[in-house]
Amino acid sequence: MPLTFAFDVYGTLIDTAGITQNLEQLVGSQAARFSSRWRDKQLEYSFRRGLMQDYVDFSVCTREALEFTATQLNLPIAEPDKKALLEAYRHLPAFADTKAALKRLNDAGHRLYAFSNGLPDDLESLLTSAGIRNEFLDIVSVHEIRTFKPNPAVYQHFLSRSGAAASRCWLVSSNPFDLLGGLKVGLQTAWIRRVDSNHFDPWGKTPALTLSSLTDLPTAVK
Repeated sequence: MPLTFAFDVYGTLIDTAGITQNLEQLVGSQAARFSSRWRDKQLEYSFRRGLMQDYVDFSVCTREALEFTATQLNLPIAEPDKKALLEAYRHLPAFADTKAALKRLNDAGHRLYAFSNGLPDDLESLLTSAGIRNEFLDIVSVHEIRTFKPNPAVYQHFLSRSGAAASRCWLVSSNPFDLLGGLKVGLQTAWIRRVDSNHFDPWGKTPALTLSSLTDLPTAVK
């Protein structure tokens, strides 16, 4: 019987650190630090906005996080270069293991969805640029209900949109906060722990699967 898969996009399928190459031309040896801080602040802003019930779309969080990071690190970036960075964020690369894993799951007859904080148009651009858009039945964006992960309403919305039962739906993410949100509504969860230094939050809940790569996912799920 086919399973439904809800794939987080940024950091799970798509490598957000891919922006480092663009940053190197602007901030040199500080590029990796800048990229990491930018990503952390982007997520922090989405968390804050969700708690405050003051929704703006994810591209605004991304832009404001870029502004903050440049100021905090005292690495000024000209406006045309900021616009170029934000455009590059819509064309980040997929991780090397992404495409083959998605194809294997599709070949096995499962139902695949992209499920993200990102705007629908940005996700279309991102997944198309990475060469994986055709692997998905559809894109489900939090923008449709104007809040962010890990609000439980987001995961309920995914189940409604996909028509899936929680017990037959796998949330696949590299982000522990995302998986904890999915566990709250009874989703099956697979943590893609790409870096050994990443640790799951000690909240008394753990994902059903912990994998170092998407490569192992097709054979691990049941």
